[in-house]
Amino acid sequence: MAFGGSTFGRSSKGSAIAGARARIVLLATLLPAILLPASALADGLRLAPYKDELFQYGKILETGANGDFRVVDYDEMRDINGRDEIPERKAQGKYVSLKTKRVEDHLTYRVGDRALKYVGAGATKGPAKLIVLYLHGQNGTRFQGADDWTFGGNFNRVKNLTVAAGGAYLSPDFSDFEATGTAEIKALMQDYAARSPGAPIFVACGSYGGKLCWALARDPEAASMISGLILLGSLNDPAFLKTAAMKAGGRRIPIFIGHGSRDPIIDWKTQQAFFDSVRKKAPGYPIKFVLFQSGNHGTPIRMTDWRETLNWMLAASGK
Repeated sequence: MAFGGSTFGRSSKGSAIAGARARIVLLATLLPAILLPASALADGLRLAPYKDELFQYGKILETGANGDFRVVDYDEMRDINGRDEIPERKAQGKYVSLKTKRVEDHLTYRVGDRALKYVGAGATKGPAKLIVLYLHGQNGTRFQGADDWTFGGNFNRVKNLTVAAGGAYLSPDFSDFEATGTAEIKALMQDYAARSPGAPIFVACGSYGGKLCWALARDPEAASMISGLILLGSLNDPAFLKTAAMKAGGRRIPIFIGHGSRDPIIDWKTQQAFFDSVRKKAPGYPIKFVLFQSGNHGTPIRMTDWRETLNWMLAASGK
């Protein structure tokens, strides 16, 4: 059989067998590339599409900051009344899949002599490919981030996205929004980081829960574990501008800010000012702002596109 200009002294039968083996080896080499999406091969871990047609952003009304600032159309009658079976209480069935219930449980984490509860879905007992935490605001509990039916089914979507990717989705209770609560969430993060070495951890905070997001980002040990902060109708923290993440050569934590233009509790303009300050002090910093036109305080929790946000953060953090 001629190969590369040379002739090998084999029988035709032996040549046929060798050729077949070579084809099998080649097929085995190429098979993963055939079966896996190109993005998964080229870019590492990414969240696969899941109900994108129902949850992706609507009309983009305005863009700025090289596309990192967007104003998204929001209409209460369409996006609440037209999406919920019972407005603000139960989404229509097409927005929800309860498959994650098979891998969801109420669990306990311990910090010193304190035992606290959290809802966990997905890889909570072994290594996780990624970890997503949701921290509620004032008067909230662990049940908020685990509720499949409220906020238009958006918590159900992030659970499904995370579980399908081999990750763990966590919605914990914590004692307060001060040092004690910060230490508790940090301990929960350390627990999951230890059992899932190298897995990215994303911390999402609703409303006043942002105090914990920023406290964790200022803590060097906690910050080293965070691959993204997601602020939903939440606060900003000028002290973050002085952290290592903002310094040349520092490990930059991607930040997503979602806010409603009619938020009566936290003015969106204060968030925009923070967004601008980050970009000015550290040009090129991975930060995005989505403003929901006419949106209210809870609108970002309902309307944020989790898949777009988490995939951007995975890419921005090099995962």
